[in-house]
Order: sequence, then structure tokens, then C-alpha cells
Amino acid sequence: MTFPELAAVALAALRRHKLRSALTLLGVVFGVATVVSVISIISGLNSYVRERVLNLNPDVLVFTKYGIIRNRIELVLARKRKAMTLREARLIEHECHTCAAVGAAAIHRDAVHAGPVRVPDVEIQGRTANLAFMVRMDLESGRSFTPAEEEHAAPVAVLGAAVKDRLFPTGNPLGRTVYVRGYPLRVVGLAARQGEFLGQNRDNVILTPITFVQKILTGSDEVSIYVRPRTGVAGLEAMQDEVRAILRSIRKTPYIAEDPFGILGAEAVQTLWSSLTTGAFSLMLVISLISLVVGAIVIANILFVSVVERTLEIGIRMAVGARRRDIRRQFLIEATLLAGAGGIAGVALASLAALLVNRFFPAEIRPAFALIGIALALVTGLIAGIAPAAAAARVPPIEALRYE
Repeated sequence: MTFPELAAVALAALRRHKLRSALTLLGVVFGVATVVSVISIISGLNSYVRERVLNLNPDVLVFTKYGIIRNRIELVLARKRKAMTLREARLIEHECHTCAAVGAAAIHRDAVHAGPVRVPDVEIQGRTANLAFMVRMDLESGRSFTPAEEEHAAPVAVLGAAVKDRLFPTGNPLGRTVYVRGYPLRVVGLAARQGEFLGQNRDNVILTPITFVQKILTGSDEVSIYVRPRTGVAGLEAMQDEVRAILRSIRKTPYIAEDPFGILGAEAVQTLWSSLTTGAFSLMLVISLISLVVGAIVIANILFVSVVERTLEIGIRMAVGARRRDIRRQFLIEATLLAGAGGIAGVALASLAALLVNRFFPAEIRPAFALIGIALALVTGLIAGIAPAAAAARVPPIEALRYE
């Protein structure tokens, strides 16, 4: 028998027991839906982190007091370190031969108000003027502050979208004045909207010259130091070694002692994030595979029942010329079609789930994810159908014809 003929017979058999076929699909449906949903969410998170959260350019390194903290011991040790300072940033800028640019940033949290409206707990980021070219900062309108404004601690600011929405919900904020601790700040720019991530509003921010934050608001010299090599990504390693040597020299760090600072880079942060999401993905994948295994067992069980119910049919078909391999192929096709339908339903369910999740959490559905889900279902059906198909092919024709 040809494949279309076998497929038609298999479909007819499945249609005769619609409810049983539908119930058999559930294990495969939920298994595929879980796999595709998890892949979609993890992929969406990774893309969001890479494009929106990880605002470092790939050729920029950040030297900080903490760096990447992976456990409690590292946190305890990092707390004992001296903070990085703006003075050290200036020394690196003067001494580093492989550095094309050296910038710094300081963070302070405070209330901001304009007229009667007050926004509490706003993240006020003090930055050097050149940091606008070292990190990914898109402006919706206006401009960033200039080196001259940084040098003179000018009271100018770039508003985040959430702060703008609270202070100036209907008007253009450019040229207006906001106040921090009574100090006026003239708005010169509006940052592009970035949205929330893991419950944190990334638009609840104001960007100002670092000198204004340190001289007027905090009196602290603590910063994070940003450096960029002259030769792009290829020069990262050489630049990192030189900056490490300069900082260790400034701090008189013994040769055998560890670095008294941490180093962050786009690649390191992305790698750490990927390792975290890989763990979550592995756990959910195990749960999904259990669902698929259960689905395969159910399909195999139903097909064994079907073999017994259709023994007479098998005998008649073999008596009129059907070969054992035709019978085997028929049941394999039935199992594959059954699982394939479950795979399609699972992909549809996962797509719906991803659309709902995407309203609160980054998620994305790609054609490749759908193909992976359907292929996984087909393989599950094929494996589940091997034993029942072999049992059907071994039925003796004479015994089958006598079966009632």
C-alpha cells in the first residue's frame, strides 16, 4: 500500500473514536505547550536583556566595588573593598595608553518634585558627559549634557519617561524645572522609554552631570568607572590588563593579593544571565519531558487496545494481500498523526500563553519554536507506536479471521 492509502486508513480509524483520540492527545499537548512556552519566555528574556537591560556597548568594561556577585561569600568580601572614586577615574584617563575613553557614573536616590507634584525614590544617575557615547542611551527628545556642563556641575537633567509622566503628564518637559532637595534642575532632554524588568521600573530615573551629584547632593566621591579601548573589542583584554595594573598601583595592592575591585562587561553579564536562564530552562524541560513520556505511554496503551479491537480487520486486510510491513506502517502512521495533532494543539496553546505572558514579561514566539514543538511531538508518537505496530504485524492471519 502507498503512503497516502495508509494515511487515509489511519485517519479513518482515528475518526471512529474522536473522544478517545482527543483524550489521548492531552499528555502530548501539555508537554509540547510547556516546552515551547519555556523556550519562548527564555528567548524573550534573553533578547530583552541583550537589547534593553544590558545597555553596555560590547567594547566597554566597568570597574566597580562589587563586580558580579555569585554567592554570599563574594558579597561579604566585596563589601570590605574600598569604593572606586572619581579621582581614580581621572588618573586612569591620564595614565592609560590603550584607553580611548574613560567615564564614570554615580547613583543617588532622592525625591524629585515640580510644583505640587512630588515623585519619591527616583534614581538620580550622575554621569560624565562622555558616558552617553559609551552606553546605549536613546533620547526621545532634547539632548544630553555637555563636558562644559559636567565641569561646572551645571544643574541640568535628562528625565526618564516615568518621571516625565508623573511631573509633566500633558506638557513638554524640555526647558522646564524640576527640584531635588530644593536645588533646581533645568530639563534638557527626555530619555526613550525602556519599560519594566523583573518588577523594576527602568524609567524612574534622572540623568545629571556627575559633578552635580557629588558636589551638591551627596558629597561622596564613589563611582563606577567605564573604560573603552582604542582598538574596539579586539583591544579589551590589553586594556583590562593595563587598567587593572593602574588601579592596583594606585591602591598599593600586593602582588599575590586579589584585585580590590570587580570588573563588568557586556559579555560577562550576558554569560551570567544565560547561565541563570539555562538552569530554569533545564528544570522546566525535565518537567515537560515527563509530560511527553506520559503522553507516549498513553498513546502506546491506546494503540495496544486498538490492535485487540481491530484484530478481525487486520486479518481481513492481510488475507486480501496486505503485508506485515503495511500493517506496521499503518499503526506507526496512526501514532504519528495522533501525536502530531497534539503537537499542533500544544504549539497553539503555547502561542496563546506567550501572548498573554508578553503583556507582563518578555516572551517571543518564532517559527523555529513551533517546528521544534511539532517535531518533538512526531518523534514522541513514532517511539510510542513502535511496540503496538510490531504487535499488530505479528498477528497470524488465520487466527485474526477467527477472532470475534
